[in-house]
Amino acid sequence: MWEKLQAWWRRWRTRDERQARGADGERAAEKFLLSKPGWRVIARNWRSPRDRRDEIDLVCRDGGDVLVFVEVKTRAAGALVGGYHAVDARKKRALRRAVSVYLRGLGARRPATVRFDVVEVAWHADGRMSVAHFENVPLWPRGLRW
Repeated sequence: MWEKLQAWWRRWRTRDERQARGADGERAAEKFLLSKPGWRVIARNWRSPRDRRDEIDLVCRDGGDVLVFVEVKTRAAGALVGGYHAVDARKKRALRRAVSVYLRGLGARRPATVRFDVVEVAWHADGRMSVAHFENVPLWPRGLRW
């Protein structure tokens, strides 16, 4: 019994640490994007009212009329799978659902152009972070018209 309790505690503690590191990564990504000219954040951690599991990390404007949906992935600097490649088909399906609900909620105010970006935050052993921004990552099928 004691071993099971210790194992549960180790899993719980590491999950809290991962969530804290992920939140720090999202703040670093937001700071990085806001340093670009004209960028502004419209929503953080937006969750779909239809399914609370579907979340968009950041919804931004890129200085023009483009609405940008941003997925932030925080990883250790030497991770085998980087943040860009961690956005797999399953995650893209969840993001498509969330983005569709978000755009429907905008109604007539929906912009003509939307885009999906991935921001990869890498944690280094010395505590510093490096940020990489991948613009216009394919999320929707080719030739989709709204």
